[in-house]
Amino acid sequence: MANPAFAQRDKGDLEVAVQDSATRKPVACRIHLKDGSGKAQRADPLPFFRDHFVCSGNAQLRLPVGGYTFEIERWPEYLPRSGSADVRANATNKVAIQLERLADMAAEGWWSGELHVHRPLQDIELLMQAEDLHVAPVITWWNNQNQWTNQKPPDALLVKFDNNRFYQVMGGEDEREGGALLFFNLRHPLSITGADREFPSPVTFLEQARKQRGVWIDIEKPFWWDVPVWLATGEVDSVGLANNHMCRSQMYENEAWGKPRDAQRLPPPLGNGLWTQEIYYEILNCGLRIPPSAGSASGVLPNPVGYNRVYVFLGKEFNYENWWEGLRAGRSFVSNGPLLRCRANGELPGQIFTALPGKELRIELEASLSSTDPISSIEVVKNGRVERKVPFEDWKHTGKLGTLSFTESGWFLVRAITQNPKTFRFASTAPYYVEIGDARRRISRASGQFFLDWVRERAQRVKLEDPVKRAAVLGYHDKAEKYWQNIVAKANAE
Repeated sequence: MANPAFAQRDKGDLEVAVQDSATRKPVACRIHLKDGSGKAQRADPLPFFRDHFVCSGNAQLRLPVGGYTFEIERWPEYLPRSGSADVRANATNKVAIQLERLADMAAEGWWSGELHVHRPLQDIELLMQAEDLHVAPVITWWNNQNQWTNQKPPDALLVKFDNNRFYQVMGGEDEREGGALLFFNLRHPLSITGADREFPSPVTFLEQARKQRGVWIDIEKPFWWDVPVWLATGEVDSVGLANNHMCRSQMYENEAWGKPRDAQRLPPPLGNGLWTQEIYYEILNCGLRIPPSAGSASGVLPNPVGYNRVYVFLGKEFNYENWWEGLRAGRSFVSNGPLLRCRANGELPGQIFTALPGKELRIELEASLSSTDPISSIEVVKNGRVERKVPFEDWKHTGKLGTLSFTESGWFLVRAITQNPKTFRFASTAPYYVEIGDARRRISRASGQFFLDWVRERAQRVKLEDPVKRAAVLGYHDKAEKYWQNIVAKANAE
């Protein structure tokens, strides 16, 4: 039997104090503390997940003697800090850290949120404070897991705290063979419990959700097999461009059970992220104006809350309702690191520029960018292709990205991809749109055919022996095939 006195001598106390360098006040943050073997340390009863815990600025731990390393972050608007600490027996060992702001996005009018949170409701407020996150609908039902089965939901489904932070407690996820759809701002869960991998069709639940006023429906990743079917319904509100395949310290480099990329053309570590963006560009090339979204799946995959996030510009007029309105309008950018604020002719993303037929439309681009990771260039994407790469060294002296010229309708956006060797870390604005003459939307025949081929391939993959169930599911695929045939037929661009 171990000697209690001996065990006590083998431990010591570690106090961690974190302050904002400007205010000198404690600041909520996330701490990755590891022992000499690399094992993550808990600070019970503080919220812990995988390799980190969060605190309000002060944490006290009882630890075995030895050396420890730490990384402290308040993502992504503060510069990270790292260091080491020694814990001595029967002593109080102290670490005092000051975090320096990289940017104050809310002060600039940009308000952060993310759409894929699986963490316990009792931890949400501290988690959001630790990441300086302002909007976070929480997923409380997910396929056969439903927190409200034996528990009455609160009367107030939307919670406001700290004056300008909001979370809503009725988020849900339908994740099955065709991929994952996320549902937000519901009043009650969808009746998904008991669904199998293929039946009923996810569109069944999408249609149920639309009966609840104010619902928001998000395609969690663009490469899920049922994406062409979901797009064909016309009921999708956003697409996860910064999604949970992109993690803080690693990439999930395959497409899981989604449509696989050509890994020779798009190799790791950037391949999955570039494939995600390529598919989103195909959506835009079909004339569909769906804003990008972001989600981290903290609680399921190894991400902190808010690692992938979307910033919406609202100026000082921020509240929960107009955040979603701004997201719908595309006055936004997504990021898992770089903070990319862009203006085109002085306008925010989501702007629609118009011109008379036969006229050339010239658009001046400028940007502000903050990043803790190195970036070689800022890229301007026009109609799905990189139109221009502005070397970072050239941009940083002027903030200018040059002039874009349009003589036909189309779209463009600005992105920055970091040189991170472990993961796909990037930022992308939502699209800007250009309408010239009567053909207000550019519809690419090749992009329409891309989704038409995809929906046909997906239909062949449906595995249902029951003829009634099979016919019900394939009915939605048949409708989607006709939709994409129509897109190809009315295309006005190659």
